[in-house]
Amino acid sequence: MASLIAMPALSHLSTSTGCLERRNLCASSRRFQGVRAMMTEKPLEELYHVRVERNVAKDRLTELGVPRWSMWKTGKCKLPWDWHVDQLVYIEEGEVRVVPEGSKRFMRFVAGDLVRYPKWFEADLYFNDFYQERYSFRAYGDD
Repeated sequence: MASLIAMPALSHLSTSTGCLERRNLCASSRRFQGVRAMMTEKPLEELYHVRVERNVAKDRLTELGVPRWSMWKTGKCKLPWDWHVDQLVYIEEGEVRVVPEGSKRFMRFVAGDLVRYPKWFEADLYFNDFYQERYSFRAYGDD
């Protein structure tokens, strides 16, 4: 959902304003000419309920049991993917760009990130080089 930030309208000015004041106002209003509103978008992580922890501490990884999770590796490729259950991923090496289905924007996750992809999420994954992750499929309520 987008937020709207509006610039104040300048149409309330009186014609009795002095020439100097009008000139200053006109000069300053030229900077905003044609700009009436600015749209801001929510981060994709928030829109698609993808949770990410950056630079995760070793204690947190041990607590989650990450060293016992399955490992997956790939090289440069594009992979269409859909999640049928929640998946928790710890990126050990490389980076991935995640483009949600129907979006032109992407999320970028790198080594050291712990990412939770939600059930029924669909996206294209882009790997530009060697990539290695540990992953765990999660049942509802597992954390």
